[in-house]
Amino acid sequence: MAKAVRMADIAAVMGVSTVTVSKALSDQKGVSEELRIKIKSKAEEMGYKTASALYRERSGHSASYTFGVIVSDRFLAKYESFYWNLYQEVAAAALQKGCFTMLEVLSAEDEEHLIMPKLLYEKRTEGLIIIGRLCGEYLDKLIAQTDVPYVLLDFTDAKGRYDAVISNSYFGMYRMTNYLFDMGHSKIAFVGNVLFTDSITDRYFGYVKSLTEHGKEVRKDWILDDRNQETGRSDVGFAWKLPKEMPTAFACNNDVSAAMLVKELEQRGYRVPQDISVVGYDNYQPPGLCDVRITTYEVDMQEMAKHTVRIMIHKISGKPYQQGVTIIDGRIVYKESVRAHQF
Repeated sequence: MAKAVRMADIAAVMGVSTVTVSKALSDQKGVSEELRIKIKSKAEEMGYKTASALYRERSGHSASYTFGVIVSDRFLAKYESFYWNLYQEVAAAALQKGCFTMLEVLSAEDEEHLIMPKLLYEKRTEGLIIIGRLCGEYLDKLIAQTDVPYVLLDFTDAKGRYDAVISNSYFGMYRMTNYLFDMGHSKIAFVGNVLFTDSITDRYFGYVKSLTEHGKEVRKDWILDDRNQETGRSDVGFAWKLPKEMPTAFACNNDVSAAMLVKELEQRGYRVPQDISVVGYDNYQPPGLCDVRITTYEVDMQEMAKHTVRIMIHKISGKPYQQGVTIIDGRIVYKESVRAHQF
């Protein structure tokens, strides 16, 4: 049997991003009409089929449910991101249950002006999965206007009103920071805009818990931003501000930031891990950012996606399920970016 053509395959041939292909195939904004036509033509030429079409071919009957999936484009910028892979896990988990997904990428402009997604009005989905934090006002308006069941994935709302599936950010970063202490480090900095997302905030407090238990105080100059606070971009309008007194280790809120930090450290003459140790989070390190393999806390994306789909099916079908926030644990993956600190 021939291998199914993926959006990533079309993107590679066309020389564009996978997000651009997704927008073109789903008639979303952000793609010129000329490029949209070319992408659709190439998709047809390559034999691309939607998840629903593939399922019908394999099973001989229609998919049972359709889930709308919404993710902000600020989480998909520049790199083949963690959130894009999380969406693919959701699509795969849905397909295994005889369901399929429709993705809509939300622009920063739409979020700012409270313009609701097309999925909300087209009435083609029986459930809604929201991946990655949206601003509070937008999320509340979205939830108020939707008439289908919904689940938040990889974030929660501030008041805990909505069902959500998240990774164990607090305990995960607590374990990563403890690991650095176990390796002899006591001067440990945290990397991440603390209030930018719920997961970064949780990871920061896991870091603080570890410091407190080891009798160390939090130093403000050792809390480093890893992105532009307004745009969320780390590649445009952002520059690293390293402290005058350097720590011996950095605990980073994700692997992309960790890899970019390693590159910055190397440009300033530091070696990782010989001079400074670095840990990340996610176990998702895009190729090409740095040559050092980052020791990290692996997020179990597959289990998060499966659990989200199970909850969604139960909500749509009216079956009992555990309401509230579900936390999915992960594990430390030891690689090359940490060395024992010699006093």
